[in-house]
Amino acid sequence: MNTRALHSMPLFALCALLNACGGGGGSNDSSAAPPPQPSAPATASAAAAASAATPSSAPSPASTDTSLPQSTTPNVQTIHVTSTPTNTRNMLQTSVTICVPGTNTCQTIDNIQVDTGSHGLRVLASALSPSIALPLIAGSNQSAIVAECAVFGSGYTWGAVRTADVRLAGQVARSTSVQLIADSAAPTTAQDCTQSGLPMLSASSLRANGILGVGPFSADCGAGCAVTAMPRWYYSCIAGNCVSSTVAVAQQVTNPVANFATDNNGVLIELPDVPDNGAMTVTGTMTFGIGSQSNNLLGSATVLKSSSSSGYVTTDFGGSQYGSSFIDSGSNGVFFPSTTLAKCGVWYCPSTPQTIAATIRSSSGAQSAVSFTVAQSTALFGTGNFAFDNLAGAASGYFDWGLPFFYGRRVFTALAGRATPAGPGPYYAF
Repeated sequence: MNTRALHSMPLFALCALLNACGGGGGSNDSSAAPPPQPSAPATASAAAAASAATPSSAPSPASTDTSLPQSTTPNVQTIHVTSTPTNTRNMLQTSVTICVPGTNTCQTIDNIQVDTGSHGLRVLASALSPSIALPLIAGSNQSAIVAECAVFGSGYTWGAVRTADVRLAGQVARSTSVQLIADSAAPTTAQDCTQSGLPMLSASSLRANGILGVGPFSADCGAGCAVTAMPRWYYSCIAGNCVSSTVAVAQQVTNPVANFATDNNGVLIELPDVPDNGAMTVTGTMTFGIGSQSNNLLGSATVLKSSSSSGYVTTDFGGSQYGSSFIDSGSNGVFFPSTTLAKCGVWYCPSTPQTIAATIRSSSGAQSAVSFTVAQSTALFGTGNFAFDNLAGAASGYFDWGLPFFYGRRVFTALAGRATPAGPGPYYAF
């Protein structure tokens, strides 16, 4: 989530302290300042921690693999959910190729989380070969470098901002700003950043090798960070001393899709449905562009315009309206408030599966009724599976439509200001 408007990304409550998280974030390239922080969305990527360890006596998974037919079309990227070293459930991942700008000196990095709730690529420095020497973004003077604190619901990432050519499927985002997490060029984390929860500076704490933020905005902060030096965003660092600094929008960590030459107005994520007891492995596709090719047409999808400042929509549920609602592949459950569902820690665990009805709507008047099932979390974890469409957890004051929402659906996320057949983004459609 610029949010700080990022759902998954930067921002929010320390769900990291819990056993699960949701995520996302949003940023607004045209707003003068980032939108207000939501009351607590669990964060995405990193945070997606449903790492309830599978008991050694767990039964063998009843379902082993669920996949969509894969495409060789240049705008289609393979994505998957499978077991992880940290036993994190519902972790949507892909592989990303990073190159020194303008060269064929490249490295493909696996286990990168796909996050529609944040913006921009963030990769662990430890996952990158020393031969991939990415140029640093210059700071306020020749001796300074630019570093960033990216705050998620589960904690924060810290690292220098560098430039790379990012290759996904047949597309290339040239000279794109990325965050290199735990980069030795910025060894000292800014003090106010360290107060943002748990540090996610390693593969075990991040639960992945990086985060690919493909949310509804191009830059992760936008115009606000270009005109005002704000805490817990960008910093100018000299000899380990880092102070909050402004950074031009063009130099901010950028959603790579926005820098593609074509198919650059959004993404379509398609994942197959999964059985009630989950699946060990799920394989799907992330298609770049909306209405730009025959494989990314909106068809009969309902288009829900989201806030131009935060990317949020509204969810009507249980007689209440949750204006801080977002659709976030970086959250590993559906997170929402409930006074009736039993909980096991942060997860809901009703004795029998419960069907929940809600309505997602936009300020334009468009709306879509959505029903989903909440199963007993402890029973799900006991299956040994890793992909669940009925895993849900508690939240307060917001509605986070995490990865379970994506199974069995075609879900579009349109970039703010980019033309599409349904008008400019930001919007979601499904």
